[in-house]
Amino acid sequence: MRLVLASNNVKKLAELRELFLPLGLELVTQGSLGIAEAEEPHATFVENALAKARHAAGACGGAAIADDSGLCVDGLGGAPGVVSAHYAAIDLPAADREVQRRAQDAANNRLLLQRLQGASDRRARFVSTLVALRSAEDPEPLVAVGRWEGEILTAPRGEGGFGYDPLVFIAALGRTVAELDPVTKNSHSHRAAAARQMLALMRDAWHLG
Repeated sequence: MRLVLASNNVKKLAELRELFLPLGLELVTQGSLGIAEAEEPHATFVENALAKARHAAGACGGAAIADDSGLCVDGLGGAPGVVSAHYAAIDLPAADREVQRRAQDAANNRLLLQRLQGASDRRARFVSTLVALRSAEDPEPLVAVGRWEGEILTAPRGEGGFGYDPLVFIAALGRTVAELDPVTKNSHSHRAAAARQMLALMRDAWHLG
């Protein structure tokens, strides 16, 4: 069975390919099939993930899976939430994607710290929502949600990871996400938790594996 990933993120593809290997799925990106990215206009992760999965499933005429994820901070009413990747509005330099990503990450982190100045509640969590559909008209989407609890520090720590990783301290591990080695991060992360749930759902509802 072919499953189209509604993303062109090669790291995400590699992670999910490994996790879904026991199901015997052929996982491919939508970009490899010439499918454009979908709009993400909604206020919740699950709505955006469903929109992306339905768009990809309709374009490929088969099954698709999508992820929508971000950081939710209690002291900010759940912000940055679905706009986590572009929380700070900045003019990005004309450079390659990696340079642009680093500039956006730095701006996002500065804005987050600015808005949390003096806040007593710095609890936060990374959230990943996966939605899978057998077709664009599938009335029974599979939905899996993974959460990774932490708190926002007052200054960044660590050189690894990306995004908000240097600011999110995981008390259970005694380190920020940016201080974790890749194996530890990938085994504890919100996306890994969501993927494990999705694996079980596909086995049960789609009779795979």
